[in-house]
Amino acid sequence: MKARIKRELLRALKRAQDLGRLPTVDVDEQFFTLEEPRQAAHGDLATNMAMQLARVMRTAPREIAQAVVEELGNGGGLFTKVEIAGPGFINFFITPEAWMEVLPRIMREGPDYGRGDWGGGKKVLVEFVSANPTGPLHVGHGRGAAVGDVLVRLMRFSGFDVTSEYYINDAGRQMQVLGRSVLLRARELMGEEVSLPEDHYQGGYIIELARELLDSQWGKGLIQRGEEGIEEIAQWAAGRIMEQIKDDLKAFRVEFDSFQSEKALRAKGEVEKALGELAGRGFIYDAEGAVWFRSSNFGDEKDRVVRRSNGELTYFATDIAYHHQKFLRGYEELVDIWGADHHGYVPRLKAAMQALGHDPQQLKVMLVQMVSLVRGGEPVAMSTRAGQFVTLREVVEEVGADAARFIFLTRRCDAQLEFDLALAREKSMDNPVYYVQYAHTRVASVMRKATQRGLSPRVEAFVASALGEKDELALAKSLSRFPEEVHEAAANLEPHRVCYYLQELAGQFHSYYNATRILVDDPVVANARLVLAAAVGQVLRTGLELMGVEAPESM
Repeated sequence: MKARIKRELLRALKRAQDLGRLPTVDVDEQFFTLEEPRQAAHGDLATNMAMQLARVMRTAPREIAQAVVEELGNGGGLFTKVEIAGPGFINFFITPEAWMEVLPRIMREGPDYGRGDWGGGKKVLVEFVSANPTGPLHVGHGRGAAVGDVLVRLMRFSGFDVTSEYYINDAGRQMQVLGRSVLLRARELMGEEVSLPEDHYQGGYIIELARELLDSQWGKGLIQRGEEGIEEIAQWAAGRIMEQIKDDLKAFRVEFDSFQSEKALRAKGEVEKALGELAGRGFIYDAEGAVWFRSSNFGDEKDRVVRRSNGELTYFATDIAYHHQKFLRGYEELVDIWGADHHGYVPRLKAAMQALGHDPQQLKVMLVQMVSLVRGGEPVAMSTRAGQFVTLREVVEEVGADAARFIFLTRRCDAQLEFDLALAREKSMDNPVYYVQYAHTRVASVMRKATQRGLSPRVEAFVASALGEKDELALAKSLSRFPEEVHEAAANLEPHRVCYYLQELAGQFHSYYNATRILVDDPVVANARLVLAAAVGQVLRTGLELMGVEAPESM
């Protein structure tokens, strides 16, 4: 509906300009907004168009509004009334028939309703999860996985050319710690007395890896080599852990288009190339035995080390090279989804991209807050090294992928989330995913009953005036918002918006279903209500699919 009104407004503006009533300026629909007024008395939608134009036209806002409104008329039957309010707001009162036009449209477009070309084919790389291959994915990783995967789905649905990527941190000290952790556990299994340092990985999965290593002659040979075999043990263990991570993600309905290895990046000399390029631009210097990047030149609070005094590269150095390569691969926008504890890392990485000649605004970082896991009212502690954590696999096995994915999106990713395992398993209206899925099953139930009576929703026989109930108009208004919600969620990197929308739509349909008999005796009314129900079912299905959640026919 917003898109349609904007088109009418631009046509009215053009007519007013052609008639000389207003100065000629070039504007498009991005120049002004359409929002729902806080008070219903101010109409269905309102625009700030006149105030925005006043600055460029050097004309009073109300004068602009008056000229536009007079040329707009009733918008070809779209409006019952258009009024000017305050300093120049234009309020629109839309006819019920215009709202109802969305129902046949949904029926015609089916699963493509809401799909758009707003992205214009822009090449976007979304990197998410990227958990170190030193242990299983925990519930916090699951939230980042859900956010990233749903964002990718939404952006593709909105016309972006999106690639999903996982960056494997398979180099550096953590690999040495992983290799030594497995080695020590293997020696322990062989009967030796060992002491595992506190900063080493303690989880039971390390014991399983050690046992697997001992089951092969190759592994036994590595163990006998002691410290000399640590690097090979580490790479083998990281590979096995990555296999498990991929399996866990697949069970969570998350699959990546590509995987990038830090070790491979280093081996190809990409890190040295990136640092060399920075040096050539005058942004690298030596001090205190280390090599530094002048990130303070670009707004960071201080300069950052890229090579330590012992010659080892920092993770920042490899991240610079990795993101530089992303741009060199032709991506126009980079989206990183990181844990909230990385917030201080963002300015220095943007600084490095700017130093390398890239637009730092094309690097967007979403920070995902931690998840507080609750079971039986008691918090569950998580610590990767100590092994006292609940894995993503355990959560999916306990509550299912549907509940896990949906609940992860019930709050903004930058807000903390308490994940209640007991609630996620409930088949009640208090469970948000059940609430939405049950609305879909109710639609399916109505359609089955209609079929038994020889009825089906017929668009060609749809009569908008047959839908006169207040709840019916409210549902039509909500359904018309779906394309805009998808667009806004994709453009603003806010996948939670679709979750909010689905819960709102489901709530409206539950209320309508409980208060209204759909299969009435009047065939015209019955058909109109069937079309309405079918349209609700289609949007619920599409929305759930975008969230990677099933839309069951019965529960």
